Amino acid sequence: MRDEIGLRLDEDAVLGVLDDYVTRSGYVMTPVVVWAGQVGELVGAEAEVAAVHQVPVTDLDVEPRFITIPESDAPVIQLPLFGRFIHAPTAAVMHQFCQIACRGLVTRVARYEQPVFAWR
Repeated sequence: MRDEIGLRLDEDAVLGVLDDYVTRSGYVMTPVVVWAGQVGELVGAEAEVAAVHQVPVTDLDVEPRFITIPESDAPVIQLPLFGRFIHAPTAAVMHQFCQIACRGLVTRVARYEQPVFAWR
């Protein structure tokens, strides 16, 4: 977080981790859930971050949309947010977080596919 958005937190801010998500491009994402409290305005590292959004958790708790693509048998997950759709892997991580944090449901998301443009 320090490198991407300039947020420095101690280890005791970590609440836990979500499931690893293996991307089509060969990376393994390990989402770490932290409690930051009030942090003020965050600025993304220009070379790595297109935008920084501070969104209330309840606004993230939206019903996903699942579409099919000819390249995969798995459903592609999309979340409606900011007037557009957020795609996997981000959508998968956000969906799992909200299922746990907002609804108390254990939900696995590794089976959800990414759109083809994210395979690179």
